[in-house]
Amino acid sequence: MVLRVVSAILRSPYRLQRIQGHMMSSHVGSEVLLETVGNAGVITLNRPKALNALNISMIRCMFPQLKKWEKDSETDIVIIKGAGGKAFCAGGDIRAVTEAGKSGDSLAKDFFREEYILNNAIGTFQKPYVALIDGITMGGGVGLSVHGHFRVATEKTLFAMPETAIGLFPDVGGGYFLPRLQGKLGLFLALTGFRLKGRDVQRAGVATHFVESQKLGALQKELVDLRSPSMSDVTKLLDSYQEQSTLDIEKPFVLQQHIEAINRLFQADSVEQIVENLKNDGSPFAQKQAETLAKMSPTSLKLTFRQLQAGATMSLQEVLVMEYRLSQACMRGHDFYEGVRAVLVDKDQSPKWKPSTLAGVSEQSVEESFASLEERDLRL
Repeated sequence: MVLRVVSAILRSPYRLQRIQGHMMSSHVGSEVLLETVGNAGVITLNRPKALNALNISMIRCMFPQLKKWEKDSETDIVIIKGAGGKAFCAGGDIRAVTEAGKSGDSLAKDFFREEYILNNAIGTFQKPYVALIDGITMGGGVGLSVHGHFRVATEKTLFAMPETAIGLFPDVGGGYFLPRLQGKLGLFLALTGFRLKGRDVQRAGVATHFVESQKLGALQKELVDLRSPSMSDVTKLLDSYQEQSTLDIEKPFVLQQHIEAINRLFQADSVEQIVENLKNDGSPFAQKQAETLAKMSPTSLKLTFRQLQAGATMSLQEVLVMEYRLSQACMRGHDFYEGVRAVLVDKDQSPKWKPSTLAGVSEQSVEESFASLEERDLRL
């Protein structure tokens, strides 16, 4: 009996690959599962209790495997997804980075460096890369998905770049993809941390496709079954699933009625001018955005504005080098630690920013945050 089972497995290279894949995943560690299923490399972020938040050990598992799959003639496509049903990836392991930054531990440098190197590997990946962004997708989770060829949102997707609320900035290549969204939408999302849900994630241009969550299992099976697929082969398959997904199709884009206002009010030479525009406009929408910006770190707002302004004409690689400099400026500063305390640790939602006003953030301090780190700069 045992011999019959073994010989049956050996006669089926697909099943053998599948078993090898599961064996490989068990060696890597439970926080991220790396499997070869058929001709596909499948990454499963597996920290469901932490909403699949990205830590450095997960990055160190994924990067070499991604590089290996890129060169491997047996691997035609890579699929990345999250476990647990609630989140694709809710962000980076901010608490660990905060503690490291306070104590001078190298993790405050290493985490950002290695995360951005992984973001670049995804952005330059030579084979189809499909991110199934089912559930919460923020911060670090955006970096694992948005630079790939295909991003599939579902009705459960919740997208945001909420970093200005914790004294950071929309990193992981935010300076590259955000200014390339329609009009001033990217700047609006970056400064306010506005949340997009479901089909609106695709309508905004963050996702490439929308597929109902219940169809993802069948979609993944069909993606795995593709043999040597071209980008257009994957596009056709995703298009066909999108056509079958009619949920919320009648609902207009959540920001549709505000797009003109966003483009007009966020067209400015400075954050101060945006705030002035919002206050002068007087509409309920403008007032709400002015109130939102008043809660954010003034330093973060100024860094983010300049980051997106510069990133609009940069390559992804140039943006990531710039963002690494900004990350280290935030690690040296005050607001990141205070923002994490107020939002994630004490949860009093009352950060005491320093400086506390936009006027208090000097041009010199902004300039210094963008300055070269010389031999400590990010190398890609």
